[in-house]
Amino acid sequence: MTAEADPHDERGRDLTAAPDLSCQLDPTGFELPRVIARLAAEAGVEPRALWQNSLGGLTFWLGERIVKWSPPVLAAALRREEERMRWLEGRHPAPRVLDAGSDADGAWLVTAALAGDTAVTDANRARPEVAIAAIAEGLQRIHALPLADVPTHWADETWVGRQPAQLGARPPIDDPVLVHGDACAPNTLLDAHGRFAAHVDLGDLAPGDRWADLAVASMSLEWNYGPGRDAAFYAAYGIEPDEERIRWYRQLWELES
Repeated sequence: MTAEADPHDERGRDLTAAPDLSCQLDPTGFELPRVIARLAAEAGVEPRALWQNSLGGLTFWLGERIVKWSPPVLAAALRREEERMRWLEGRHPAPRVLDAGSDADGAWLVTAALAGDTAVTDANRARPEVAIAAIAEGLQRIHALPLADVPTHWADETWVGRQPAQLGARPPIDDPVLVHGDACAPNTLLDAHGRFAAHVDLGDLAPGDRWADLAVASMSLEWNYGPGRDAAFYAAYGIEPDEERIRWYRQLWELES
């Protein structure tokens, strides 16, 4: 995966236009975790910092590997992502887990770097119709995976399965699918031709309503490609917009994700 400076947060919102406390921070001025130094030395490479989140989680590029490191407060979330990526291997394009572990300082997850670029690089933002079609294709593919072997407890571990009292009753789920759980545009990778290549950031993967993904993905389009993109997205996915479910899942996302 090509790494480059990107003025967007983890949901793909333009930070130059909409600063946000949850945005990813410039990865400078931190102490290099010992395990990252060890892994880099073993690989004979210099660690390249990619991201730092607001709770201290770090992401590094070590040659052909991507390493996520989290302080203890985020260790459970990293283990959750590891479990889901291991389950996806051979089922859906996603990072392949190479190693994982934890110590007193924190936890780490090592994956093989993927070919492709996020849907919000400058090049992909310059061809929004192509990028939006690829995002829709990726969601079609993950939603088509059989649910028979999906651990049912995953829904209880993520925002997708929560139901805050202030939102009222959840709209009935007519056709449960495997939900990505963080379907913002940056979490879809495209190949050089603009086709869907893979999904990343899979810690909220869970069975649920496809509208949990579609509502969030369509909201993310405006942040990344400008207003008026919803119709093209829903058409590419092959579905008519359901305003009730879109509204409910966007509110749930804002409250619980």
